[in-house]
Amino acid sequence: MPETITPAVPPTPPVPLSALLAREDLGLRQIAGPSDPSLVIHWAHTSEMADPYPYLLGGELLLTAGVHVPEAAGSGTYFDEYVSRIVAAGGAALGFGLAPVHDTVPRALVAACERHGLPLLEVPPQTTFSGVARAVWQLMAQARLAELRRVTEAQQSLASAAARPDPVRSVLRRLARHVSGHAVLYGPDGTALAAAGREPADEVRSALAGLATVVRATGDPAPEADRAPEAGPHATGGGTADRAAATRAGAHRTAGATRAGTESGVLPAPDHSATPDRFPAPDHSAAPPASGRPTAAPPAPAPPPPTLSRPLPASATDTVGSTHLAVYALGAGEGFVLGMAGARREPGDHTIASVAAVLLSLLTGEHHSGAGAARSSALVRLLLGASPEAVAPLLGEGGWVVVHARPEGQRPDAVAASALGAALGSPLVDLADDVVRVLVPGGRLPEPQAGWTLGVSAAVAPREWAAADGQAARALARARATRAPLVRHGARPGWDALVPRADAEAHARAVLAPLAGRPELAETLRNWLALHGSWDRTAVALDVHRNTVRQRIARCAVLLDADLDDPDVRMELWFALRHG
Repeated sequence: MPETITPAVPPTPPVPLSALLAREDLGLRQIAGPSDPSLVIHWAHTSEMADPYPYLLGGELLLTAGVHVPEAAGSGTYFDEYVSRIVAAGGAALGFGLAPVHDTVPRALVAACERHGLPLLEVPPQTTFSGVARAVWQLMAQARLAELRRVTEAQQSLASAAARPDPVRSVLRRLARHVSGHAVLYGPDGTALAAAGREPADEVRSALAGLATVVRATGDPAPEADRAPEAGPHATGGGTADRAAATRAGAHRTAGATRAGTESGVLPAPDHSATPDRFPAPDHSAAPPASGRPTAAPPAPAPPPPTLSRPLPASATDTVGSTHLAVYALGAGEGFVLGMAGARREPGDHTIASVAAVLLSLLTGEHHSGAGAARSSALVRLLLGASPEAVAPLLGEGGWVVVHARPEGQRPDAVAASALGAALGSPLVDLADDVVRVLVPGGRLPEPQAGWTLGVSAAVAPREWAAADGQAARALARARATRAPLVRHGARPGWDALVPRADAEAHARAVLAPLAGRPELAETLRNWLALHGSWDRTAVALDVHRNTVRQRIARCAVLLDADLDDPDVRMELWFALRHG
């Protein structure tokens, strides 16, 4: 199959030639060539060279005043050769200006354009070539703005669909609607798991599945012609036949000549390297406009579309008849593939599909690994009365650590909580009012996290999860009071290890019985003792006023009938609070 070379079109939506002809202020009139509504131009270029081929990149509306035309051109092959060279260079259309050289468009030129299928426009005397170029840039800017709005609305719509009860099918339905085609999700085994939109023909469906298989097998199959260009269309240098020959591909045919590079970037500056306006200087290759009339600069480029924080997935495209196919690999090595088929491919479709691919990769990642299903199963079993020991194997093997964390200077939110869980290596995250709790497999030792204050429990078995939760809470309170980024519970063995746990718990219940039913008093006493009787640091740890701490400690002393200034009493109470 012969290779098709894509012209170096600019990273902007093309302009339909019909839209330029509809501009009443220009007064352009097509007098030869096909009148295809799908015919587009990518830029306007002025040249008075007898052979413009070396100076064209493809897709241009070439403007000329006919200065290069010899007097005897009408009776020879001059116009036929001239038009054939424009077509070979990929020119989209030719605009011929009336005045100051010619009063009418030469009939031989009209005939040559008809023979070669090149649209020929008559440019009236009052319309300058710079005015035509300005109109092209204006239409490009309008199209770019409309495309950006469409992409933005599609991104919001897809994100909303991902939050619906049936997120995968909802995203596919929205995607199919936004690209006016068919969307399908293939599983790791190649099976179509869900689909939406117009049902394609069997031939298209088979080709789409085959392209998805190629993407799944090769990882990053996107051909060079389907990737965005690394530099602008003029970055290759100008004026050489070799450079021009590398970009010939008949961009004048349809908008299908656009590639992925048209989906992000800015408007290119018009190329006037060989462009007089309407009154050219003798040196046609680099003359500035000689009309003396001021020319307006092209409109400011539109901003690029919103970008994603994660890389876009691997993709590939193909065409079956008049149907455009595109596939996107989801995630890294998971095997899911998103496929699309449609009768047309707009510049923003790639961006919209990439957003859908990222959302679907998030929705299918846990399903494929089984971790999400296992966590759901563990939760259901706990709610139905199973013990922690029974459900722990679904979540992982080994001991467990509970982490309590608070962000510095703000309340935690869902995004920050998820990010913390990912950093600690566990998706088991609970977001409370002001504390994030994370259940971490014991094999992972939590480390300090920038912007967070952490309290870490000792490694425990599942039946001790509740006790570890209390340890982490106390460790966090101590970390906040001492301004430490992380405090671990039980960093070294203590004297309480010499007393059997059952005896220690029984003694603790007896000592603390006067505080039963008053958890705020017990918690205040625990923090006050841990912080060596500091009123201010205890107030910080509990988020209360220092006078509240004084009142609570005084109440504890009365209820316990104890002298809290006695170090022996403090030691006994601390022992009891650790086991209570």
